Amino acid sequence: MSSQVPRMGLPDLGVGVGLRIPHYGVIFEQNPAMDWFEIISENFMGRGGMPRRNLDKALSRYPVVQHGVSLSIGSVDPLDKTYLSKLKDLLKHTRSPWVSDHLCWAGVSGTHLHDLLPLPYTEEAVRHVAARVKVVQDYLEAPFALENVSSYLTYTNSTMTEWEFVSAVVEEADCGLLLDVNNIYVSAYNHGFNALDYVRGVPHHRVVQYHLAGHTNHGAYIIDTHSGHVIDEVWDLYKQAVQLTGPVSTLIEWDDDIPAFEILAAEAEKARVLRTSACQKKNLDTTRNAPFRLEGAL
Repeated sequence: MSSQVPRMGLPDLGVGVGLRIPHYGVIFEQNPAMDWFEIISENFMGRGGMPRRNLDKALSRYPVVQHGVSLSIGSVDPLDKTYLSKLKDLLKHTRSPWVSDHLCWAGVSGTHLHDLLPLPYTEEAVRHVAARVKVVQDYLEAPFALENVSSYLTYTNSTMTEWEFVSAVVEEADCGLLLDVNNIYVSAYNHGFNALDYVRGVPHHRVVQYHLAGHTNHGAYIIDTHSGHVIDEVWDLYKQAVQLTGPVSTLIEWDDDIPAFEILAAEAEKARVLRTSACQKKNLDTTRNAPFRLEGAL
């Protein structure tokens, strides 16, 4: 009997990669074996044009999940109604099973800083972010997930650990968690905490997706560059996480020095093998949900 924890009613899509322009030729001409693709929502918000035509090609072949970088859910600025309208319009087009963005702030007083900045880990910040997530989720009329970010500074007024903060936000907001394992490793290295404590400390039943990526190690600190292969320590951390959550939709991020598609696909296959192995060790059900296809998909 399966011991897999329910994923908040969301499907396990298997293992996917980001949909990136350098790979369009291979994807659209060869239809490679890939479970799903993740898109950066902001790249496809305009109606019509070449981006939407390429998106339609992907949608005709694969499940596609939206991931955003501009919501700035932790900001004190009002939520951007124009942005949310475009996001919902895109969601109607993609029928993404969930939408995600980052647990961060990215601007203030109408100025977007084009960075994913960490929040202070306080009860006040928990209430502030959770209230905004509820508004977003209700407006989109779709499941929403928050991703933990990598960080390079901390706040002196924080009253809890990062994983306690992340857990409190997703529980109070009643939303999903996109657990970025590489970001956990990066922040643990930069701030000197135990990455495994983080993995063990989050609500595992809310983990609806994983991110895995490479990074750049400068010795004294690590920068989350999404470049290069996933390192062994991150693979090990992912294996530990999967043993706690069961099989969850997993994505390989590679956004800088993008390699040939075959290299990226090999990284996804490594995740698939490790994921299966981790579940078998815990006697978890490794049978993925029936292939996820949306009714009326393009």
